Amino acid sequence: MDRAAVFDVDGTLVDTNHLHVVTWWEAFRQAGHDVPMHAVHRAVGLGSTDLIAHLLGEDRDPEQDAGLSDAHTTLYGQYFDRLPALPGAGELLRRLRRDGWTVVLATSASGAELGALRRAIDADDAITDTASADDVREGKPAPEPVQHALELAGVPASRAVFVGDTVWDMQAGSKAGVRCVGLLCGGIPRADLAEAGAEAVYADPADLLERLSGSPLA
Repeated sequence: MDRAAVFDVDGTLVDTNHLHVVTWWEAFRQAGHDVPMHAVHRAVGLGSTDLIAHLLGEDRDPEQDAGLSDAHTTLYGQYFDRLPALPGAGELLRRLRRDGWTVVLATSASGAELGALRRAIDADDAITDTASADDVREGKPAPEPVQHALELAGVPASRAVFVGDTVWDMQAGSKAGVRCVGLLCGGIPRADLAEAGAEAVYADPADLLERLSGSPLA
């Protein structure tokens, strides 16, 4: 296999973005911060520290960051046993594997959260490796998560496609030099994904699978 299909997970393969919105909103509320849900939604996909900085600003008290992140993790952890895969997620990964693609996940999740996401997708037989938050110094929109995924797959950027649902995904993939595919199931508008670097945009994994022959993953 000399080509790689790299996938974001939250909002791309598993329907979790709005759970993240609610649990981050509650974590901020408990700490005395009034952050609108729509702003949280636009920040989902960033790593915890970057998300907090994006929403509270660089002049915040950074000593609160760990507590906010821990609160979010605790609140979100309530859903680990029932995270829903998006339509066609597992089938898409298995089809790509059969077609000769090396499938690698690139996600800001790690530990128990990553385990819960992989259980939801239920396609470990198709996944070659995972580039998690524990493996990189900078998360998306930096290119490092995608670059690390390419290293794991053993392919150059010219032989890879990155699939994600946020502008941070598209920016990371573009900076890494890979072709980018956007999915609308994370709730980000088509125009925003295209502006951030998406070569093609589909509704969800099932839509991409149905139209695979005409996609960058053909």
